[in-house]
Amino acid sequence: MDISAIEGAELKAVEFVDDYLQLRFGEPLLRLYDWPHVLLTDFSVAFGEPEYRNALCAQIGEAVTTAMLEEDDALTIEFANGIVFGLSLREEDVDGPESGSYSATGDEADAQEF
Repeated sequence: MDISAIEGAELKAVEFVDDYLQLRFGEPLLRLYDWPHVLLTDFSVAFGEPEYRNALCAQIGEAVTTAMLEEDDALTIEFANGIVFGLSLREEDVDGPESGSYSATGDEADAQEF
């Protein structure tokens, strides 16, 4: 699946919804059912660790330089400031049949699951 449409776009919102995460990049929307790691310059933080939410939300307003979704491998979103959101999509690392969905328009009707 190609998510390169978010390259050059700014992260507009980080939404914590019940047991999943939504990342809005203007119109494009990524919904993640598993929690990504946030790779900072000196260390990484994961869901449940102190400052996890702050690390995600601190990227609001930052532009995406690279966005890759490699089915059954990984989702990687790198921002201009060098911070990376990473999510393993390997079978042994995912909790359910889908890890998330992507909609280029933000409309759930055209969302593609991965």
